[in-house]
Amino acid sequence: MNILVIDVGTSSVRAALVSPMATVVDEHRRTCLPSSPAAGMVEFDAAAMRDAVLGVTTSLLNAHPEPVAAVGIATQRASTLIWDRATGEPLGPGLGWQDLRTLGTCLGLQGEGVRLAPNQSATKVAWLLDTFDAERSRDLCFGTIDSWVAWTLSGGEAHVTDLSNAALTGLLDTAQAPWTTPGGDPWNGRLLSLLGIPRAILPSLVDTSGVIATASVLRGSPPICSLVGDQQASLAGQGVVAPGTAKITFGTGGMLDMVVGPQPQVTGGRNRGGTFPIVTWRRHAEATWGVEAIMLSAGTNVEWLRDDLGLIDSVEESDELASQCADAGGVTYVPALLGLGTPRWDYGARGTLLGLTRGSGRAEVVRAVLEGVAHRGADLVEAAETDTDQRIDTVRIDGGMSRNATFVQALADATGRRVEVSPVVEATALGAGLLAGLEVGIWDSWSDLAATWQPHAVVDPAGPADRERWQRAVERAADWIPELSNLDF
Repeated sequence: MNILVIDVGTSSVRAALVSPMATVVDEHRRTCLPSSPAAGMVEFDAAAMRDAVLGVTTSLLNAHPEPVAAVGIATQRASTLIWDRATGEPLGPGLGWQDLRTLGTCLGLQGEGVRLAPNQSATKVAWLLDTFDAERSRDLCFGTIDSWVAWTLSGGEAHVTDLSNAALTGLLDTAQAPWTTPGGDPWNGRLLSLLGIPRAILPSLVDTSGVIATASVLRGSPPICSLVGDQQASLAGQGVVAPGTAKITFGTGGMLDMVVGPQPQVTGGRNRGGTFPIVTWRRHAEATWGVEAIMLSAGTNVEWLRDDLGLIDSVEESDELASQCADAGGVTYVPALLGLGTPRWDYGARGTLLGLTRGSGRAEVVRAVLEGVAHRGADLVEAAETDTDQRIDTVRIDGGMSRNATFVQALADATGRRVEVSPVVEATALGAGLLAGLEVGIWDSWSDLAATWQPHAVVDPAGPADRERWQRAVERAADWIPELSNLDF
């Protein structure tokens, strides 16, 4: 039997069927965009998201009436909402992970010795409570998107989250890692007190892969057997389950995730190389740790070429145009439209185009942009290796840019590593399906999941890229807006 997967991203909701052959049989998708009522604010309509989840799921199951073995849930991480426990209705907007309205709160907490980033859930929960339940008198539930989808599919019976999502909230008590004590309290009591968050609104912690709840609102009431953050789902979907293996997702931004093993490198904060510790998943109460490196803008740069500069008519044209020149003619581009993430973490850095001459044309500029994103990918690889003392021999990739042949070759050259391209552009749904199938016996072990990997393409380095020139370019892009460059979380 197939596995049903609900995959909730930043801009869409999809339901997919994953087969026992580790392929996506079919999917139905619905756009579900966030809104931005003011600069730095990103909100979503949780009720509309719930309706989209039920709508695409019903549509897919009607098209494939045979029973499903299990349900997997993969979601964007750290986006935050609260809802009424009795009615199940959300209070106010949900706050997207990109929302920055609590930046001042995060800075203020540093005076208390607490370091939180505004993209984490902790201060978002406090803002929602202060706005919609200032007296803390209502019976409410807090959840990230995984919690909301599980609540919806279980008919309000399951108020849960898993470690791959909970570790991104900022609310876990890192001193209790890896949070495996049955019945133990995983939440940071001091932080809850500082932010005025009642323990009663917090979800229960469950395994990433395991029998989590019953999807009672669906035909046949199949078990929900995986609950996982999108980047960790992408890891599993690309067969990246063994320590020392890694993938990069090149979407709007870029995320490198690497599996490390049973023990974290650190239990809180940023590592010395600029990566963050993450929990990749928990199964049978045993957590597996990894690190994550972040590129703030990846595909955004290609959209900028299309939408703002008008140098290309489509993102696909970037490959065709860039391939018309053998190199960028000395042009170097630093993709820092939103600042620099790992390893430098400079929010005041800005996009920089260097080395232009009278002979620089559209093809050279477009190629320089693709190569700049590739160099940032190499930065992420180097940071992960620094923080784990493990070498990444092969880089697996998914996301929209993984279908750009010029970019993939540039990535192989910049990293000096073999690049393997995912057979599906977005590996999240496949990964959530594999994690659910592990619980119901479709696959028996982690090695079975690793063996499902069949790359769409394999690209070896054609020659070394000029990493020294790249580092000089980064220095010129850095610290462009000093007041933002001085911010740190």
